[in-house]
Parts: sequence; structure tokens; C-alpha cells
Amino acid sequence: MKKVLAFLAVAAMISSCGEKKEEKKEGGFEMNRSKKETKAETASEGVPVDMNNKGVGPITSVEFGDEIDTEMAAVGEAKFKAICTACHMVDQRMIGPAMKGVYERRSPEWVMNMILNPDGMLKEDPIAKALLKEYNNAIMLNQNLSEEDARAVAEYLRTL
Repeated sequence: MKKVLAFLAVAAMISSCGEKKEEKKEGGFEMNRSKKETKAETASEGVPVDMNNKGVGPITSVEFGDEIDTEMAAVGEAKFKAICTACHMVDQRMIGPAMKGVYERRSPEWVMNMILNPDGMLKEDPIAKALLKEYNNAIMLNQNLSEEDARAVAEYLRTL
């Protein structure tokens, strides 16, 4: 009997080696918003970076001036803070991707088409589909912005 107990004790010790033990926190829920999205993470997460993709929608060409239009950017910032911050933060992932450096990952046309036509983009655009998968099928809702409002938001995103 002692041999059986000794064998079971050794077996239990061996089987528990190497396993990670999870610490349970009081309250049962913890939210950590400290993960920052970077260009390298985006590429490694399976979401393609394609600067030639203009997306699906009404915008086929966007010309950014050499200088940021500060008045337009201010209007865009107000729109962004009013409707976009429910899902997007500047420097951190949230329900949707972080917006800082978006023009290093997406073309201006793609960004505006995503703002203006999220339904069509999610149905037809490969990058939008990959983002949908990456962000747990959290769809971007159509905010029914005008092209002028979307352009103002696009200008604000240049300032980030």
C-alpha cells in the first residue's frame, strides 16, 4: 500500500511540473488596456498591410496636402471624439484597432471608404475581413458621415 501511495505522489508531482498556475483575482474580472498595437504586431497578427488597396466605396482618390489643414483636423478630432472613441483609441487596441500610424498600414482611400462604407468593406475587402476576424467579429457600424466629415476625420488621423 505504501508503494502505491508513493507512486501516486511521484506521479502527481511529475504531472504538475511545467504547468502554469493561474492566479485568481478577487472580483472575477480584470481588464487590461495596456497592450499597444504596433506595425510589427499588425503584420504578425495576420492582418495584411497593403498600401495599394483603396477599399470598396465611393472614394477612389484622396490628395493630402503637404501641410496638415489644422481647421479641418479640428473638425475631424471633434467627430472622432464624439463617435469613434467608443471603439477606437489613439495608442491602444480596444474594440477596434489603434488609430496612431494608420497611414503606415492603410491608404487614405481605404480609411475613408471604411468610414463611409463599413458594410461593403466588411463584405468585400480582404483587409476589412481580416480585421473583423482579428477583433472578434466586432463590426464597425456605419455612422452615416458625409464625405466632408470623413475627410475631416482622415485629416485628424494624420495628426496622430
